[in-house]
Amino acid sequence: MSLSSLIQSNDSLKKVARWALISPNQYRPRLWVRLFLNPFKHSRGKGSIIRWRTKMDLFPYKNFELGSYSVIEDFTTINNGVGDVLIGSRSFIGVSNVIIGPVEIADHVMTAQNVVISGMNHSYEDIEIPPTMQKVSTSKIRIAENVWVGANSVITAGVSIGRHTIIGAGSIVTKDLPAYCVAVGNPARIVKQYNPDTKVWEKVNP
Repeated sequence: MSLSSLIQSNDSLKKVARWALISPNQYRPRLWVRLFLNPFKHSRGKGSIIRWRTKMDLFPYKNFELGSYSVIEDFTTINNGVGDVLIGSRSFIGVSNVIIGPVEIADHVMTAQNVVISGMNHSYEDIEIPPTMQKVSTSKIRIAENVWVGANSVITAGVSIGRHTIIGAGSIVTKDLPAYCVAVGNPARIVKQYNPDTKVWEKVNP
């Protein structure tokens, strides 16, 4: 049995491992994890940039990847505690984003300011237990190539967004969106779709 399997099968060992990795009541990795484990676990491509005021809450038991020449701007939070965060090449994560795994972002994706992309939800069904103490559920978010997400938008767990789709500012994306469309609103709805025959972005009637 591997060490990881042994820890997973023993509640006492899991508590010890969690204490060693995570500061109590802080929900972020300890300094030694950030300095000595994460650099060997997580990968960054050539020319990638993570601004120094970014909050990288990365844990070694999940994956984080940043592709070549991609940028994560200041005041953004990246958290892979409950799921991998994978960002492709030449993608741009704007100022003050929040990205919580599981999330997969392809190449040439651009997010503006204050975007939230979260593949995690808290359970709430048991009224005897605060939601903060209930289990979390996860569902992977997938964002394809060349997507542009406007400022103050939210993308919820489980959503897939197709290639070269544009999300208008302030939109709440709760359902999958196909490739080559423009979606706006709360909940987001498609207002334009690219027609490959006419090579024109055509309005979609509500």
